[in-house]
Amino acid sequence: MSKYQLIATSAMGLEAIVAKEVRALGYDCTVENGKIQFAGDELAIARSNLWLRTADRIKIKVGEFKAFTFDELFEKTKSLPWEQFLPENAEFPVIGKSVKSKLFSVSDCQAIVKKAIVERMKKYYKRTSWFEENGGFYRVEVALHKNIASITIDTSGNGLHKRGYRVGQGGAPLKETLAAALVMLTNWQPDRPFVDPFCGSGTIPIEAALIGQNIAPGFNREFVSESWEWLKAEVWGEARAEMEELAKYDQPLSIIGSDIDHRMVKIASENAAEAGLGDLISFKQMQVTDFTTNDDYGVIVGNPPYGERLGEKSLVEQMYREMGKTFSLLETWSVYILTSHEQFEELYGKQATKKRKLFNGFIKTDYYQFWGERPPRE
Repeated sequence: MSKYQLIATSAMGLEAIVAKEVRALGYDCTVENGKIQFAGDELAIARSNLWLRTADRIKIKVGEFKAFTFDELFEKTKSLPWEQFLPENAEFPVIGKSVKSKLFSVSDCQAIVKKAIVERMKKYYKRTSWFEENGGFYRVEVALHKNIASITIDTSGNGLHKRGYRVGQGGAPLKETLAAALVMLTNWQPDRPFVDPFCGSGTIPIEAALIGQNIAPGFNREFVSESWEWLKAEVWGEARAEMEELAKYDQPLSIIGSDIDHRMVKIASENAAEAGLGDLISFKQMQVTDFTTNDDYGVIVGNPPYGERLGEKSLVEQMYREMGKTFSLLETWSVYILTSHEQFEELYGKQATKKRKLFNGFIKTDYYQFWGERPPRE
């Protein structure tokens, strides 16, 4: 199998988690802002798409070079081995972006890269006319940053956060990739209780269940590179067989999702059923202050309202105070709360053991971690 330079793109703040996942798949990697680079064969493309819970996309890096002029961009793009990736009838739109670079016109850069690829392919495929572009879909991206052009092909299609189980959602759904990261940043183990008291459409409990039973997040969807001629069906078959073999469907789980809105509880239940996890997660309508338990050493992960809308702030602050009192009774439990409210600790009534900066979309948030007692060793 051929070796490719691969990039797993990442939301800001999640790079270290994505890198840990890449290494867990057996690939050495390097970490930069927003991207994790590693080398791998065709099977690595399939496996990373299927398994990476917190990455946004998997891309193939075709080339990287300095480009100060349009001529440079054209000639260096043309010199890349496009015939290794694009068949004669490939459909290959070119998208682009430019940051702090002399070539700042994105539309011009896109047009030049497209023309350069066509010229290379005309020579290789011995064509004089334009290409049909009625075959497999290959989205090419030219990204310029400080005059360095990086040219990639997207292997994922829809972003990796689109797992395929979301049949309904609320007003501000949490991305599945971020939800998975919130779970992976906790000390939760599958043999301990897990609770999300602000479950909304159920994303955090569903991601916890997938993690708890080691079910690959891509099990329920397709990827654009599955239609590529050179990425054989046998490769995807091998990757999916491994996925089935490693799943722990018999792992018992205690996962609860609750929400004050009965409509969201219904949507969450439908999403869990679509994911095939309907009987593993209990959803109920409940206020956070009504939560009680006789269990020990559980984990609470919550993404409550932030109070950013006009007229909502005082209600949210009161809820934070009540939540702090409710959770203070759970001495052995660990609590993890994501919010953008800067006075959260003061309102909650306790200083976090640890804080981590994360972005929920474009909202800058903190992930407050309150660690409970460690369970005794068996």
